[in-house]
Amino acid sequence: MKSNWRWAIALRYTISSASDQLVSFMSLISISGLVLGVAVLMLVLSVMNGFERELRVRVLGVLPHGVVFRDGGYDDWRAAAARFVSHPGVVAAAPFAEGSGLAVANDHVAGVRFYGIEPAEEKQISIVDRFLVAGSLATLEPGRFRVALGTELARKLGVGLGDRITLVLPDAQLTLAGPLPRTRRFEISALFEVGSDVDKGQLLINIDDANRLRRVRRIDAIRLKLVDLFDAPRVLTDITMDSSITGLYATSWMRRYGNLYDAIEVQKSTMFLLLLMLVAVAAFNVVSNLVMTVDDKREDIAILRTLGASPLSILTIFIMHGALVGAIGVLAGVAIGVLLATYVSEIYQAVDHWLSLGLMDEYFIHYLPSDVSAGDVVTVSVVSMVICLIATLYPAYKAATSHPVEALQYEA
Repeated sequence: MKSNWRWAIALRYTISSASDQLVSFMSLISISGLVLGVAVLMLVLSVMNGFERELRVRVLGVLPHGVVFRDGGYDDWRAAAARFVSHPGVVAAAPFAEGSGLAVANDHVAGVRFYGIEPAEEKQISIVDRFLVAGSLATLEPGRFRVALGTELARKLGVGLGDRITLVLPDAQLTLAGPLPRTRRFEISALFEVGSDVDKGQLLINIDDANRLRRVRRIDAIRLKLVDLFDAPRVLTDITMDSSITGLYATSWMRRYGNLYDAIEVQKSTMFLLLLMLVAVAAFNVVSNLVMTVDDKREDIAILRTLGASPLSILTIFIMHGALVGAIGVLAGVAIGVLLATYVSEIYQAVDHWLSLGLMDEYFIHYLPSDVSAGDVVTVSVVSMVICLIATLYPAYKAATSHPVEALQYEA
């Protein structure tokens, strides 16, 4: 106890302040502000992490990481795919085709993009099969003109499994009656629900059927799944510079969603700094609590000084006391923030359903994601504690420089 007497006194001041209700209402509010600031910071960072994760996992797990085209198409796409997979940055490759048009059913019309895939190869490069709610991708057999589409698009068109939709292509064909748009009827054999914009306007069909619609005979594009999404430019450059296959050019996911990903990262950093200022304001408001404690304990300080305690010891006691107060606020804030972040998706879903807000309808995902990161918990805790420790320096210095005679002469 003798070696830890400073800690013992600091802990006693912290406990007695709570039990004897010596902390004023304003001091309680200032500590509550610290708790609230840390909790909000944790919640916002977790939501931004959730958006980043959902973009990376759900959206980019379905859409191509990279697509390699060849002028005139591939004579043997399997040989080319095997060549691409030999690159250490590529996980898998599969044939790919895409186009756009209008989906028509039950007097409803929706703009869509159709993607031609090889069902057997698709599972290696896409996670869409994990989100199937009905049917199977294996039903997309060549020549059967079957289609898989998202549940949101199905609801918009008023169709379900086994129904038919008409795909209207933008290029016209000349007939005796004049130019008419090309159309094709498809049977719905699978439904998926990814939980993103993919569900609104994407159709999956067999690649042979897609090539018939597009009036091409060769596979003109190969889709790649990469080891590292952010290494896409370098990997695609290496592949297109391969002299064994001529006429190659490529595009990556960054062309379509790179700006969105960068925006999420910038917003996360910006929100962290802005909310950290809120934590700093709340932490420095704790100074009022510590100043009041110093004034309340001036007789104790005087007695300690007369018993031989040095100014450095007094300084240490009140820094420890401030650290304990800050730790209580930070730990409570982190705990509340993590709890809110864990259930914020369910809370938002319930409120949105109850009030019919539809706040997420215009985003690339239609729910509020959250991902609590251990790194963020550590960062927020450490940075907030550093701010709290800085805030304790002035009250502790004031206590250390107080004169014991002046304090005792007014004691009753």
